[in-house]
Amino acid sequence: MASELYIGLMSGTSLDGIDAGLVDFSDGKIQLISFHYQPFAAELRQTIHQLSQANQAIFLKDYGHLDSHLGHLFAEASLNLLEKANLKSSDITAIGSHGQTVYHAPESINGFSLQIGDPNRIAELTGITTIADFRRRDIAVGGQGAPLVPAFHQAVFGDKNQAKTIVNIGGIANVSLLDGDSVLGFDTGPGNTLLDFWCQQHCQQAYDKNGDWGASGQLNLELLTVFKQDPYFQLPPPKSTGKEYFSPAWLQQKLSAFAHINPADVQATLCQLSADSIAEAINLYAQNNQQTLVCGGGAHNQQLLKLLAEKLNSPLNSTAACGINPDHVEAIAFAWLARQTINNLPGNLPMATGARSPVILGGIYLGKNS
Repeated sequence: MASELYIGLMSGTSLDGIDAGLVDFSDGKIQLISFHYQPFAAELRQTIHQLSQANQAIFLKDYGHLDSHLGHLFAEASLNLLEKANLKSSDITAIGSHGQTVYHAPESINGFSLQIGDPNRIAELTGITTIADFRRRDIAVGGQGAPLVPAFHQAVFGDKNQAKTIVNIGGIANVSLLDGDSVLGFDTGPGNTLLDFWCQQHCQQAYDKNGDWGASGQLNLELLTVFKQDPYFQLPPPKSTGKEYFSPAWLQQKLSAFAHINPADVQATLCQLSADSIAEAINLYAQNNQQTLVCGGGAHNQQLLKLLAEKLNSPLNSTAACGINPDHVEAIAFAWLARQTINNLPGNLPMATGARSPVILGGIYLGKNS
């Protein structure tokens, strides 16, 4: 059987860069053939961060330039991946590009989720048919547009003999609760986003490597209580959130009554917040859970994993235990979602997003080789 090759492109809310995965779906298997990571320059990260702030006034010219620039970078990442794999554009069926989320606000009748990184440019520069804008069709049928990965998690990690939870810890953390044919998925709250912001402010580092700075601080129970009183944590699923909600402004408002707290103690408390909100969601909604598997950038935060393991009622492992590097999962997921679209199959799970029905996701931008 001929290879059935797709590229998945992912740039998450942590704003670190682009994950590009080359995936072979032939013979009924899902196999990662090659992977390429392309970091964002610090100036670009700052530009995206500024554009993503709640109630931020922006010039359409700046928005348009960033959309085009990111499209070029996504195309470049795809071409670098092909070069690494010694393949041609004509070997690839399609690219699935998540794009860069700049605002996620699905609630209300006019809710929306906005990802940029011009797919026209990706299709033109690579010559490969590109599927993008995956979230808005789900929102159009009453869904949250997120999380979209539970359907993929079920396809890859599902096991009729064992209830599992997949935790993706990016800027925002989301869970997929897999129990036989039953799947529930939702965003639990902040993953790395507040940790990264606080570390950047006080350590001039992009993130807290291994969670070492957070581990050096002391948990402030009073501050943790203030954090956990946010109404988002009490909302039942389906639910989703983003950096525009759990934002620097959110954190500063919560800290307003804690003027003299040590910055390392804030970091320690934010780390506990991420661990608690994830664990409490799993313990409440996946009471049959037998194993928890972690992926995403947060899988490298040893302090976060330690705190999470202490709170869970089930063993905690990396998705590497199932043969998939935790840094590769989401890129593979968007290759899978692109394949669903190309084959006229739905990509959302209404149980996860709250949509009224399954729908085919994304817009198709035909490449030269189609």
